[in-house]
Amino acid sequence: MGKKFDVIALGELLVDFTESGKSENGMKLFEQNPGGAPANLLVTLSHMGHKTAMAAKTGADMHGSFLKKTLEKEGVCTDYIIEDNTVFTTLAFVEISKEGERSFSFARKPGADTCLSVKELDQQVLKECEIFHFGSLSLTDEPARSATTEAVKIAKEAGALISFDPNYRKTLWKNETDAVEKIKGVMLFADIMKVSDEESMLLTGETDYKEAAKKLLQNGPKLVVVTLGSDGVYIVNYEKSGQIAGFPAKVADTTGAGDSFWGGFLSKYLEYQTDIKDMPWEAWEACARYGNATASLCVQKRGGIPAIPYKRDVENVLKLI
Repeated sequence: MGKKFDVIALGELLVDFTESGKSENGMKLFEQNPGGAPANLLVTLSHMGHKTAMAAKTGADMHGSFLKKTLEKEGVCTDYIIEDNTVFTTLAFVEISKEGERSFSFARKPGADTCLSVKELDQQVLKECEIFHFGSLSLTDEPARSATTEAVKIAKEAGALISFDPNYRKTLWKNETDAVEKIKGVMLFADIMKVSDEESMLLTGETDYKEAAKKLLQNGPKLVVVTLGSDGVYIVNYEKSGQIAGFPAKVADTTGAGDSFWGGFLSKYLEYQTDIKDMPWEAWEACARYGNATASLCVQKRGGIPAIPYKRDVENVLKLI
């Protein structure tokens, strides 16, 4: 592989303030954690030994500085992160249930991540990646929506594999109809796509995730992967489909679970150095198992990026099967 980066991701880079106990006065305490789905994914890939870069916008503030330093420490190239003194870094406040499930409240009106514009894209570096990854949070508002679409087109024309994770967050969209329309509008550029079971049904109107996944194939992707929480994942392409079981884990926090899964999945795919059309089904199953093992370790710790495991830890889990 002769590209400068294995994976470039574009999208939200934000701080998750995650619920972390109570003060002496009984008030909730929130812990500052670096986050954003594309950033979580890149850190996972970096931990697996791949060359990664983030294209994003933060505010020129304490939170933006914190995020940039964190990614640099984790081995992600930050040369393409823009710090803007006219907007504030996006913040997310995260409540965690006893089962480890999350609910979100965003400070993003606007947040810096929505303000990345087409003219601010480094078009040359977008041509220098094996995989280009994006999500849907950068599609909720302009100018980031146009910047995302343009970046995807540039990377695809340069031969990159396009990876898409909708990562639907209801409160960030005008309404459900708008979300589905915008997400389906870019799906045609995607080569591989990860969705949760709920997202698959939202995007297709189906009531069964297996039927939904097959329907999503008709919108552009050549491979669709549906995450099923502790039950693992369901993968489907035009030739075959199947469910890959997850790994048992004591869940502390599900933040970053899907991102770490997809980072692990893409990491294994890169090891094959094979075009997507030539990947045998057994290789896709191996990618899914690798992703499942990665996610099973991530959920056992709190926070997004701080919980992401390293390659040696994932391979130790896989040795047990």
